[in-house]
Amino acid sequence: MLTGLIPLALVTALSPLSIIPAVLVLDTPRPRPTSLAFLGGWVLGLTALTALFVAGSGVLGGLHKSPPTWASWLRVALGSALIAFGIYGWFTRDGSTESPRWMRSFSSLAPARAAITAAVLTVVRLEVLIVCLAAGVAIGTAGLRVAGEWTCAAVFVAVSASTVAIPILAFAAAGHRLDDALARLKDWMQKHNAALLAAVLIVIGLMVLYKGIDAL
Repeated sequence: MLTGLIPLALVTALSPLSIIPAVLVLDTPRPRPTSLAFLGGWVLGLTALTALFVAGSGVLGGLHKSPPTWASWLRVALGSALIAFGIYGWFTRDGSTESPRWMRSFSSLAPARAAITAAVLTVVRLEVLIVCLAAGVAIGTAGLRVAGEWTCAAVFVAVSASTVAIPILAFAAAGHRLDDALARLKDWMQKHNAALLAAVLIVIGLMVLYKGIDAL
């Protein structure tokens, strides 16, 4: 189960739209409380989405020793959607060489607003919804006990949030000594964000599609 969930979690973790905001909130007037609030909202949003889809898939599919047919077909559809988004992003990557304009306002966020913004981002980003749905279906239809479901969901959320947590927690510990390194990371990811996101979506989409077809 975990070997199937971790690649899904990496879609969110490796997305520039996850990493860049985490770096941008470190440029706010109060970087430590604002970034930690952002991390808390991010984890809360991912946890809520994953729990919702786990509960929903469990109700729809019941507890099975193997995933029901509808879950396999859903994986096929989700994998195909990720591939389609990735291909579209790849062919339009030349028109996007910097982070979206709305993301640049992150440097002025206050702690409370940062937490709310992070939680909202997990809901409005389509690729995050698709990935959480796929993970929730995989966990909820695997016939696991409650403890097993919680463990799998926790690992999925932890990996998904890891690339947001690493720069924020590193800054909380090391402070402004990381400013130069984080600035270089932000500039590089802003320049290549479209290509990186497209590549991640295609690779993980192929994995999800394969698992769906293999289970049919």
